[in-house]
Amino acid sequence: MKIEARPQHQSFSIASEAGFTLMELLIVMSIMLIIMAFAVPQMLKVKKNAQQTSALQSIRVINSAEFQYNSAYQTFGCPLSLLGGYPKSGAPSQEGAQLLDPTLAATGHKAGYIFTVICGSKSTINNQDKYNSFELTAVPETVGRTGDYGYCSDENNAIKYDPTGGTNCTQPVQ
Repeated sequence: MKIEARPQHQSFSIASEAGFTLMELLIVMSIMLIIMAFAVPQMLKVKKNAQQTSALQSIRVINSAEFQYNSAYQTFGCPLSLLGGYPKSGAPSQEGAQLLDPTLAATGHKAGYIFTVICGSKSTINNQDKYNSFELTAVPETVGRTGDYGYCSDENNAIKYDPTGGTNCTQPVQ
């Protein structure tokens, strides 16, 4: 038995197999753009809804702070800054009750909304003005972008909203 050794010739294909073709990349990028076209508006809508929920919760917190302020000082806190104050600045006072987040109280801005407290009727007792009522409003910084609704409340603690984003609040919040 005789074994012959034959030289084996291997043919190599010099085709580039490391990577994607331009067409494959274009297809993948097109699919990603289509997905983003659907996802981005939904993300913006979710963000806007979260800002509206935050504004509504902030209205409730500010209302609560107003009633605490009234209990302590026999007047409502007008303007909003009276409800704030930094805890490290000393004891709470009528000028800085430390009932709200200091940044919200100082700027009136939070989560795409602008908050305002307007003083209502007042009486003067011992040469000191005492406010018997207030109106609290929260409007979006940019209607349709940071929120759709404006919110209002007053000393009756009823929260209403304006579907146009203003302060003509007629619809009760459920």
